[in-house]
Amino acid sequence: MADRIWVYAEAVEGTLTSTTLEMLTMATAAGEAEAILLGSAPDDAVGALGAYGARTVYRSDDPVFDEYLMRPAIEAVAHLVEMHHPSAVLFASSYAGRDVAAGLSARFGCGAISDVSGFALLNGRVEATIPALGGSYVAKSTLVGAGPNLLLVRPKSVEANPVGGTANVEPVPVPTDDDVRQVRIVDRVAVPVEGPQLEGAKNIVAGGRGLKSAEAFHMLHELADLIGGAVGATRAVVDAAWVPYSMQIGQTGKTVKADVYIACGISGAIQHLAGMKSSKHIVAINTDAQAPIFSVADLCVVGDVFQVVPQLIEEIKKRKGLG
Repeated sequence: MADRIWVYAEAVEGTLTSTTLEMLTMATAAGEAEAILLGSAPDDAVGALGAYGARTVYRSDDPVFDEYLMRPAIEAVAHLVEMHHPSAVLFASSYAGRDVAAGLSARFGCGAISDVSGFALLNGRVEATIPALGGSYVAKSTLVGAGPNLLLVRPKSVEANPVGGTANVEPVPVPTDDDVRQVRIVDRVAVPVEGPQLEGAKNIVAGGRGLKSAEAFHMLHELADLIGGAVGATRAVVDAAWVPYSMQIGQTGKTVKADVYIACGISGAIQHLAGMKSSKHIVAINTDAQAPIFSVADLCVVGDVFQVVPQLIEEIKKRKGLG
């Protein structure tokens, strides 16, 4: 009998997250994939989960999962684990995923492995692959002892590949105890954003300390608009309050996998490389010919970003007939 690998599915703003689909691809490769989907979700969510490999979807759209913080979800998943004993449960490295995994870890007195980029099941035990030192090395980690195998998966670890399947739906019992309804969500504040989001952007223009000021990011936004891309930044730039944290790419920010990644004035600290070096085509612009960013770049431009980027903008405009 194939190992049953569960995926804790998440839907944000009416759409299944990309990491959910990536985890299903991971689970399908390791065994029989199943998904847990709690709370509000798009109408086609079950169909999409099946198309990406889920044989079964444990589903409840009860409002309790939307109205209260993670306790109802933790109790519901714990009940399912006790009933079905999956070989492993995968969570995204998101706020919700970390909260539910942590709650289950406390509930079952077991460990959890974070920042997982892959895993294998060997004689009933999970062996997780964890990138270390910005991906320069790979560590292996194994959970021992009783309890479920809980894995927190880093985004963009694999490409999400549909397999064209369908899923059966099993209803999830809704927790009714008062103690799971102690913390209610009273308001949600949506932060307005413009343009493509970093996580799913095909083209990204990112800036580092070489831009010298927050004002210089205007030209990155102009370039990103011309190529239909998003703008990102390094941690140093975020720490300097030039741009918000939502734009940070790297080990402590977002992990991206763009088709084209243009690094402007970025030296290439290992923490930043960890978040972007799996992009397909990397263009680096830096005055320092020895900058570490050039070690991962496909096209290295040794030059002043304040000269190169404006010239690039003008050339793109000319080819697009924009002036």
